[in-house]
Amino acid sequence: MNDIKDYSYEELRKILEEEGFLPFYAKQIFSWIYKKRVEDFDKMTDISQSCRAFLGKNFFFSTLKLVNEETSYDGTRKFLFQLDDNSRIETVVIPEGKRKTLCLSTQVGCRFRCSFCVSGLAGFKRNLKVSEIVNQYLYVRDFMGKNSITNIVFMGIGEPLDNFENVVKSIRIFLSPWGIYFGKRRLCVSTIGLLPKIIKFYKLNLGIKLSISLHSANYQKRLKLMPGTKDNPLEELISTLKKRSKKDKFPLTFEYIMIRGVNSSIDDAKELANLVKGLNCKINLIPYNYSHFFSWEVPSQNEIEQFKEVLKKQNVFFTLRKSKGQDILASCGQLRAEFREVD
Repeated sequence: MNDIKDYSYEELRKILEEEGFLPFYAKQIFSWIYKKRVEDFDKMTDISQSCRAFLGKNFFFSTLKLVNEETSYDGTRKFLFQLDDNSRIETVVIPEGKRKTLCLSTQVGCRFRCSFCVSGLAGFKRNLKVSEIVNQYLYVRDFMGKNSITNIVFMGIGEPLDNFENVVKSIRIFLSPWGIYFGKRRLCVSTIGLLPKIIKFYKLNLGIKLSISLHSANYQKRLKLMPGTKDNPLEELISTLKKRSKKDKFPLTFEYIMIRGVNSSIDDAKELANLVKGLNCKINLIPYNYSHFFSWEVPSQNEIEQFKEVLKKQNVFFTLRKSKGQDILASCGQLRAEFREVD
């Protein structure tokens, strides 16, 4: 049997058509699963009995097992889920004004081992299936309420573009008018900058925003922070992004985690301003979220202010993000790592 939530609308429609069923049943099935939240084929009453019997014989509904859920004083909520093979992943809800952003994991572990990220400490185990990605959203929505999530970012455990096919298929389910039906501009995929995959992603013209984890405008310093970027030269990445930004209405986003004494100096800010010159972009400055797994330190307020001042003078569009959920280990991978230690 196959997990029905591993299939896109187009795939399900094709299967039904090949079996001699009305192809528009795919719309109704999607609506039952993703809009009405019914996971019982026998209750899908506008579908023929023969089709329901076929579905019941060939497909099943998967679920995630909640291991732990914590809520921060600032409203950040973190969910630790266990998968069928006993692997564990995290999903985080980050509130900011009227926005509630759901941060989805895409892999069990991560092969790129950024030097400030807990997610890669235990190495890479496997890609998440489409159903395991989508189920994170469905579980949290059911748990918190139908309209509890306003935005989705693929920025949890793992590198989304390293699980390219499954992430793209899950995006199609999120966008489907008969499925979850999220607006394109409310979805964002984060990546460390896997250039061939970025080019491939752009060619799909999904209309989804990309967010690039930058963290330094200096190639050698960035390579030290993010060893996984070795095969994706920064100069080529920026060149490709500049060409693309001329076609996009909305600015590209760069994530820049500020680490004291590493990438938060005035010179670092000048390099950053020079790197993004001529690029329609926004820089999200994020003070490092402390983790006892590393020796990195949070930048001083003075460092942050001086960094900001340089960007202002160079007319670089930026925002300063507050670190969220520090009391519940909200940095990606920390809760999973803590539970691994306990286990």
